[in-house]
Amino acid sequence: MGSDSARFTGSIPEHYDRILGPVIFAGYAEDIARRVSAFAPARVLETAAGTGIVTRRLRDALPDGAALIATDLNPPMLEVASQKFRPGEQVEFQPADAMQLPFEDASFDAVVCQFGVMFYPDKGKSYREVHRVLAPAGRYLFNVWDSPRYNPYAWIADKVVERFFPVDPPQFYKVPFSFHQVDPVKEGMIDAGFADIDISVVRLEREIPDIDQFARGVVHGNPLADQIRARGGEPEQVVQAVAEELRREFGSHPGRMPLQAIVYSAGKR
Repeated sequence: MGSDSARFTGSIPEHYDRILGPVIFAGYAEDIARRVSAFAPARVLETAAGTGIVTRRLRDALPDGAALIATDLNPPMLEVASQKFRPGEQVEFQPADAMQLPFEDASFDAVVCQFGVMFYPDKGKSYREVHRVLAPAGRYLFNVWDSPRYNPYAWIADKVVERFFPVDPPQFYKVPFSFHQVDPVKEGMIDAGFADIDISVVRLEREIPDIDQFARGVVHGNPLADQIRARGGEPEQVVQAVAEELRREFGSHPGRMPLQAIVYSAGKR
């Protein structure tokens, strides 16, 4: 994954985990961990694990004896993730490319990925890799963001950035919200050999305790800030403008906003 939109390094992991994590990712992490644990898998692989927001909940939800390996393309994200675990908690962290997994065939009973598939440049290859490492009757569970229409904070951030850069605007927020059409995902999974595909739309309403902090995370908790600097811009100006728009849209003390994701669960034939 060579795209700038997939490079979560430098100070990004800390902003991502501390600011965005509780507001955007925690609720969906609880949802997908519950879905995975319902199958009682003995061997679980997580791809695009990031800072371990799902990993922590998986470890808490899975049986004590279940083995859990968390992978991510960006080692700095896994460094943050590893700090959420005590020695002996049976979690292994390993840098890995989701399109070229370093595991043997039929190694896992379940593979899980939260909000990572959108960043894969070859999604079909990523499905085939998951299918390869799954044991017979294993399950693949992943979620993606629905359209910006249902995740207005992202639409707001994107429009603010376009206001600052009317020519060649940073494209980060186009990527995570670009994979919301169900049929291409379903067809890609069927082509990779998956069956028994279950699709759920999960809508949440989340509280934003601090609009200014959240705006900082929206800009600094992903590669957007680097994309702004690369164009000669000042990220802090964008943070302030995003905060103003978020406050106008969602209120404050605290603000409340909707989120919507699509969850896929598929079995290996």
